[in-house]
Amino acid sequence: MKPYYKAFDEDEEFLSAERCHILELLNHKDDKSQSIARARVEPGVTTAWHQLKDTSEVYLVLEGQGLIEINEEVSQVLRKGDIYRIPPNTPQRISNQQDQDLLFLCFCTPAFNEDCYELLE
Repeated sequence: MKPYYKAFDEDEEFLSAERCHILELLNHKDDKSQSIARARVEPGVTTAWHQLKDTSEVYLVLEGQGLIEINEEVSQVLRKGDIYRIPPNTPQRISNQQDQDLLFLCFCTPAFNEDCYELLE
């Protein structure tokens, strides 16, 4: 593995099938051990139920407040600075019930790829 640099480019953000905006920050083809993305959930939006097959995920809230639901049972309010670890193969969604965007980083291990994403709705 070689050193790698990627400039931040807000224009690369896209709207995902789960109703949140994603900006891939790190997901390099030569290192599939991890990936980092910034997620943005608009006010009043709840993401779709989904899970990541064989991939764990850690959320780090940057701005706003969200309500995370895990396995349709566990609910936890997340605020700026909070961290939440989601085990692999775990149904999840997050709601933004505030009047500002919810921004958080998603750290995936191993790196996120489209094959690990499973929409549950």
